Amino acid sequence: MKTILYSLFVGILLWSCQAGPDPADQVFINGIVYTVDEANPKVEAVAVKDGLILAVGTTEEIQKFVGSNTEVIDLAGKTMTPGIIESHAHLMGIGYNKLEIDLMGVKTYDELIQKVAEAAAVAEPGAWITGRGWHQDKWLKMPEKTVKGFQTHDALSAVSPNNPVYLAHASGHASFVNQKAMDLAGITPLRSETPTQEVEGGEVLRDELGNPTGVLVERASALVVKLIPETTPEKDEEALTLALQELAEKGITSFHDAGSGQEVIDLVQKFQKEGKLTARMYIMLTGRQPDLLEAWYKKGPMIDPNHWVTVRSIKLNCDGALGPWGAWLLEDYSDKPGHRGHETLPMSVVTEVSEKALPLGFQVCSHAIGDRANKEILDRYEVALAKFPEAKDHRFRIEHAQHLHPDDIPRFGKLGVIAAMQAIHLSSDRPWAIDRLGEKRIIDGAYVWQSLFKTGARIANGTDAPVEPVDPLPSFYASVTRKTLQGLPEGGYEGDQKMTREQALKSYTLDGAYAEFEEKFKGSIEVGKAADFTVYDKNIMEIPEDEILQAKVQLTVVGGKVVYQKK
Repeated sequence: MKTILYSLFVGILLWSCQAGPDPADQVFINGIVYTVDEANPKVEAVAVKDGLILAVGTTEEIQKFVGSNTEVIDLAGKTMTPGIIESHAHLMGIGYNKLEIDLMGVKTYDELIQKVAEAAAVAEPGAWITGRGWHQDKWLKMPEKTVKGFQTHDALSAVSPNNPVYLAHASGHASFVNQKAMDLAGITPLRSETPTQEVEGGEVLRDELGNPTGVLVERASALVVKLIPETTPEKDEEALTLALQELAEKGITSFHDAGSGQEVIDLVQKFQKEGKLTARMYIMLTGRQPDLLEAWYKKGPMIDPNHWVTVRSIKLNCDGALGPWGAWLLEDYSDKPGHRGHETLPMSVVTEVSEKALPLGFQVCSHAIGDRANKEILDRYEVALAKFPEAKDHRFRIEHAQHLHPDDIPRFGKLGVIAAMQAIHLSSDRPWAIDRLGEKRIIDGAYVWQSLFKTGARIANGTDAPVEPVDPLPSFYASVTRKTLQGLPEGGYEGDQKMTREQALKSYTLDGAYAEFEEKFKGSIEVGKAADFTVYDKNIMEIPEDEILQAKVQLTVVGGKVVYQKK
């Protein structure tokens, strides 16, 4: 009997030694795979099981994981990276940008007027016409009549006499409205007999006679926004569907939504339950709704164990944008003496929110573009962190961090504050930003990626869509070239601040994952991590830099599931 049992044991042992590894659900072979894993930076193939990475290695090694039911995906020499993480953009804004007038590509004021005229021609009388994306500094030429660097509403009002019009600036920090909208909002000419029409944290631009020009800066836009009819659930679902399609097509597998309310959280969770969510979501609570924050303070962060929808951060909007002279500066604008931008949120709120968030496990993400705003926020973060020294893994962030005073650059590394920056802003803004800030401030503290890296700070990359298109490739290109998308200037702006391609890829993957506390689950191609991949038709890590913008996403994979395949 003992002999029989011994023979049986030996047989089982021999069989187990000869059997192959656990079969994979999918294998990706014959690729150029950049893992963002320093210990194993480049491989050829990946095996996936149950949505997680089972093995990485050569094609020959990964072939061993092919079973009778394994899906084999031949990359045929294409380039795979970890799934791209968009670290700062606006989910519903991307979707609604596709449902409204898209002004992002407009090159002149006349083009803007033409688009509105076309919309007005088919709109019902009284219906609102809305759009987004115009930016006066990107136009090829300005109209003859301007006030304080902006166009006036005369031509806009002429083509839309029967419809109120609201057109958001590309930055989201200004708007352009017609006479009909101003009439509805009660924005009237200033005369000696009329009361002053001031808006705290904003400005209604007026000409020398007190007539409103139609341009509303920062919080002044709310005078009109509050009149625009609320959306419908059906339209919200359509916008979210369009946004998710755009993310999948651009290779984005995870998305940091930079400030939303409960209605967006509920809608995203609805899509998740219905199996329609094709990107992982990290949603920041908007700081514009104090009641929302109070409700979440009571229940605490929502950290999804399945890594699909997490809510554990708060977004505060603390200054304006550089284009409309709204970024909050320490010194006057070079091209607007006497003006230093806007503090759009009392700094006491940053202190209050930071000190409430830390002990509850919430991350604080504060929008700051100007050097004054960055300094003020760092000051308040530092005080809060000193008050709660036990909260060591806070991962507080500054969103944008575009223009810093040299004294504040080292504080990012020292305090462990993440710089959530959008490299594409360098390409779009740098040609005219020097007019706003002057050469010294530009060189010392504008888009200073290498200076931040040297402090030990992490940079999480993105686009701020729909301020810019959500496509990560232009932002990757800007990161490594510091050029405009037209390839200028030779050598790039302040070329010593360029990222290496490895730094740029990491900023869009592993550092993006770190910025949402998920670096142990995603952001690199390692065994046990999420099978989130982006596949390109060109090797973006090695091709000449002027070919990067020609690369196209071929495949987007989230949790082992193909959510986009180029036809």
